[in-house]
Amino acid sequence: MHSKSLCCVVLAAAAAAWLTAAPITAQDANWKPEGPVPTAAAGHPDLTGVWWLGFEPALEGGRVGAVRSGPAPEPPVGSTFASLYQPWAKEKAKTLSDKDDPSLRCIASVGGPPTTNVFQLVQTPKLVVLLQETYHGFRIIPTEAGRQHSELQAPSYWGDSVGKWEGDTLVVDVTTFNDRNWISPQGVVSFHSDALRVTERYRRIAANAMEVEKTFDDPKVLIRPWVSKKTYRLAPFDQVMEAMCTNTDTLALMEAAAKQNYGKK
Repeated sequence: MHSKSLCCVVLAAAAAAWLTAAPITAQDANWKPEGPVPTAAAGHPDLTGVWWLGFEPALEGGRVGAVRSGPAPEPPVGSTFASLYQPWAKEKAKTLSDKDDPSLRCIASVGGPPTTNVFQLVQTPKLVVLLQETYHGFRIIPTEAGRQHSELQAPSYWGDSVGKWEGDTLVVDVTTFNDRNWISPQGVVSFHSDALRVTERYRRIAANAMEVEKTFDDPKVLIRPWVSKKTYRLAPFDQVMEAMCTNTDTLALMEAAAKQNYGKK
């Protein structure tokens, strides 16, 4: 097989490991937020449900992303985590590529929306549980008044989450990350430091829609915080499916393909 073809096959296999297991449904161009926001027993908006972007990620050139023809356009300045790297971090990023993605070792990305397409929220009076389909992981978010971060929590891949309600918005403060994973789960260079702090805002704006805004603040790596905001749809299925990471053989193939094609070690 031609080396370039091998590289494409390897990338496709890696991307397939990141695809969620939910049914593939075409995006409805006529979709719009509608319907009254349901209320939970405690009086807050009820965030319970499976949420997605209305479509499954597509493969383009072996990578997860939107379907398009021709070369991908350059993203606007400030639109990605890596676009705000400090000078030293920009130089480090130049030495990395998708073959260096910790996801290839089954190390989960920072996780949760907006770095995933499908997730589920289970809301109770004292906490919210976030179930992430990719890597089949979870986060527990205490929401009791006055709750503080645990002093016993060791640095972890998804950090330590504490939530509180501000009006109709659930605000989650996430700290105590390690520096061993990336922000993106799709092979996009997006490393961070152990100083990362993420502020998440979940606001259900309709019966079938929720806005999720995340602010990533990493003073060791970024010149200023990066903000990402997306509108998720209530999915037409009632639970996430199992999507384990098992394809660790892809890493060796990608490293071999990169070395063969570009001479990278």
